[in-house]
Amino acid sequence: MIVRTRGGTGAAGSSAAGSPDIPEAAETSVPRRLLAVATRLFAEKGFDRTSVQEIVDTANVTKGAMYHYFDSKDDLLAEIYARVLRLQMTRLEEIAGESGPVAERVGKAAADVVVTTIANLDDATISFRSLHQLSADKQREVRAKRRRYHELFRSMIVQGQEEGAFADHVPADIVVDFYFGSVHHLSTWYRLEGELSPEEIGGYYARLLLDSLRPPE
Repeated sequence: MIVRTRGGTGAAGSSAAGSPDIPEAAETSVPRRLLAVATRLFAEKGFDRTSVQEIVDTANVTKGAMYHYFDSKDDLLAEIYARVLRLQMTRLEEIAGESGPVAERVGKAAADVVVTTIANLDDATISFRSLHQLSADKQREVRAKRRRYHELFRSMIVQGQEEGAFADHVPADIVVDFYFGSVHHLSTWYRLEGELSPEEIGGYYARLLLDSLRPPE
């Protein structure tokens, strides 16, 4: 199945197939420019086939300027992942803190992570393909940040199970791992020229999750 974005941007206000939109004034800042260039090159060529020299040449900065902000190419890759996760964590915290029924909040959060992933698809693609190439310390750091997001999402699943809104025949950990495994694979099949918008895809994903959690009648 091939899907595409309608209207060019997702709910996060970002380019549907690229990195987060950068305000014109911020585009001139060295770290933002380095991240924008690294995102494009990593997505096009791969992390391992992109050199630091190519990044700084394309960004029109010196190596010294890059190393003032980032200790290594690993740091650039880790920040590409972290900036999207920060956005998603902020949105999840807002959704989790709402007063509506837990099933409504889980559905909203499930759809949101799909929409924001598609809105930052280069970042998601890079993360899916390249995070294993980070140093062991950086991988632990990234996993810890991702775990905090998953744990907050899991807490809503547990709440729903305890309240009887969700079936409890599958442990919440498995529910979370299964759902985010499917989200992480978006970058392997999503295409701009398809027929569904990110919001429609997010809605379908959320419905599949909620249907699977519905308690037996």
